[in-house]
This record gives sequence, structure tokens and C-alpha cells, in this order.
Amino acid sequence: QVQLVESGGGLVQAGGSLRLSCAVSGRAFGSYAIGWFRQAPGKEREFVSTISWSGGSTYYRDSVKGRFTISRDNVQNTAYLQMNSLKPEDTAVYYCALGNGRDLRMSQYYYTYWGQGTQVTVSS
Repeated sequence: QVQLVESGGGLVQAGGSLRLSCAVSGRAFGSYAIGWFRQAPGKEREFVSTISWSGGSTYYRDSVKGRFTISRDNVQNTAYLQMNSLKPEDTAVYYCALGNGRDLRMSQYYYTYWGQGTQVTVSS
């Protein structure tokens, strides 16, 4: 059974930082891309960032470029999202997801397995 567990969310003031983690079990973690998505209250879930199976390629939505960094540790079967210079508009539930293949994709339909989400709240 594939399981993804996010952690690291919380309440932070604008300009602060958080590091989200996504621990994956039950599948060959190192063979698949990882994606991070978020969903704010009353809004649709949106793509945040993705990293290829090897960690050699990454992609970000424009609004987080230069502030967020995605990474992965294929020995620890864990992915990370380092979030710096946080803004109130970053407030959302953040989800990690395991892709169907090795390559980068922004579409949520590419991702088969999802975590339960972790709340990030940025106060102004």
C-alpha cells in the first residue's frame, strides 16, 4: 500500500519560512516524480512545484519562483518543499503527490497517490 505523509506545516508570520516534508512508503520512491500542490479555502487545488525522479529537474509556478525550493532524498524516501519569504496568499493546505512516471508534470491528473495534506497559515 502506497502512503504519503506530509509534515512541517504551521502558522508563520509573513516573511517567515517553513519546510514541508513528504515521507513516501510502499513504492519505489526513486522511480517517480513528486509534485506539491495547494488548496486555499474556496479555491481549486493548484500546482506549486514538481521534481523529477532523480532530482535533476524542477519546475515551479510563477508566484513561488525564487521563494520555494523543492528537493528529494531518494535514500530517505522523502521529498521536501522549503518555503521562504512566505506571504499571506501562500496560506493553504499543501499536498504532496507521487507521479505516474519520472518526468515533470503540472497536471494533478498525472499524480496517482496523494498525502492527507498539511496546513500552512501565513499571517500578515
